Amino acid sequence: MSTRRRAAVLGSPIAHSLSPVLHRAAYAALGLDTWSYDRFEVDEAALPGFVQGLDAGWAGLSLTMPLKRAVIPLLDGISATAASVEAVNTVVFDEDGGRTGDNTDIPGMIAALRERGVEKVEAAAVLGAGATASSALAALAEICSGQVTAYVRSAARADEMRGWGERLGVDVRIADWADADEALHAPLVIATTPAGATDALAEAIPAAPGTLFDVLYDPWPTALASRWSGAGAQVVGGLDLLVHQAVLQVEQMTGLDAPLGVMRAAGEAALVAQGH
Repeated sequence: MSTRRRAAVLGSPIAHSLSPVLHRAAYAALGLDTWSYDRFEVDEAALPGFVQGLDAGWAGLSLTMPLKRAVIPLLDGISATAASVEAVNTVVFDEDGGRTGDNTDIPGMIAALRERGVEKVEAAAVLGAGATASSALAALAEICSGQVTAYVRSAARADEMRGWGERLGVDVRIADWADADEALHAPLVIATTPAGATDALAEAIPAAPGTLFDVLYDPWPTALASRWSGAGAQVVGGLDLLVHQAVLQVEQMTGLDAPLGVMRAAGEAALVAQGH
């Protein structure tokens, strides 16, 4: 007898999340016809009640902002990866109802870079200093042998990035956002900023840039990514990150190997359908 299993992505706002597209495509390819994946608008105040109300049919949850830290007190344990950045984007339920949190953004970043042949770099630059930037530092702790320069807009953000660097064992140098065009000379540039924030840098791309990892997927391509690829250099995009972190979520929740190509194609088709 096949058992109905449920999973979902939670966050606020959540209406434009591509996670249902990716996970449902995986379920279809894997023949998991009794599995469903939905999205729910849930903020920090509503999260405890939502989690407490889940029954034994639930396999797992994906979490986006603003819930990645808020969920931690509701869990029975979290992985070392999630603990390293105090952020959980994946919750897996075991047969006894136990809730374990993980962070697939960090290994997802590493996998997206590895897919493009970037396994080790001698230095890197990070544009921005939010939650995604801390995940970027955690990924760079694994693949960067030298200094990481973080370009930030405020003293408070600078302090945050220094703290994450110390915690993660990354040699972080802080630079002012006004000098962000200097970042573009690094062998690996990770842009973690909101839409439009890096547009002005597009004119400053050097003649032979390295690899750009721009975590946005909507809008895509960003002005920076478009100009970067136009210079003949390698660009890793937000959809790459989204797919690779979702692959790891599917594998944790189902115990099966996730179909990366199928999930990527589904994500690309969804963005085209949305007019991107």
